[in-house]
Amino acid sequence: MLVDSHCHLDFPDFAEELDEIIARAKAAGVGRMVTISTRVRRFANILAIAEAYPEVYCSVGTHPHQAAEELDVTVDELVAHARHAKVIAIGEAGLDYFYDHAPREAQAQGLRNHIAASRITQLPLVIHARDADDDMAAILTDEMGKGAFPFVLHCFSSGRRLAEVGVGLGGYVSFSGILTFRNSDEIRAIAADVPRDRLLVETDAPFLAPPPFRGKRNEPSFVRQTAKVLAETIGVDEDEIATLTTNNFFRLFSKMPRPA
Repeated sequence: MLVDSHCHLDFPDFAEELDEIIARAKAAGVGRMVTISTRVRRFANILAIAEAYPEVYCSVGTHPHQAAEELDVTVDELVAHARHAKVIAIGEAGLDYFYDHAPREAQAQGLRNHIAASRITQLPLVIHARDADDDMAAILTDEMGKGAFPFVLHCFSSGRRLAEVGVGLGGYVSFSGILTFRNSDEIRAIAADVPRDRLLVETDAPFLAPPPFRGKRNEPSFVRQTAKVLAETIGVDEDEIATLTTNNFFRLFSKMPRPA
């Protein structure tokens, strides 16, 4: 079994054929999917999808692009939403200095609020980091000193130092279709050096479809292509990467029950 640890099934791209998308994922051996929240104010939509499909679970949180819009979302509110049986993670939250859609101070405040919720609930924080390696490493190091919290650096496209800092603090590193792109030699080199017990795979669907689907809408069934390249990168076969990343997933996202 494979797990798509990060997708966005509430996005309009999937609205007309969600049943078919879930069915294709199951047929491809993707037994579990986590649909990730980008706005707490739209959490009801995310939760409805998770409740409708036994294979789908969700997170609760605010993407850094929307950080300024949702600074009124309190830590207590995040914690309260996280009590639902289908909510297995906090986020995604983080820093995005590539687009800078929200002021950096708002992004940092939002990230720290989500860290606090992760620390209280001990649910993993799903971290978005883009062009913000130094600040992300500094915030993670500072916050870990206040008390441990689980986390994953999702859709990893940062530099080697952030991966090393993340792993050193106990975090996991998740690779998306970016790993499969022709010009991603540096990302593959980093993936090869991440400890095997910290590796995850994801789609970030509907974005970043791997070959042979590049340029098309991504979907959870395509996580198999990313897993295949990750297997080649670290020198194992596809069955082993499925077992490895799935075991890692359930260790980190420990609230999700394992399938029988």
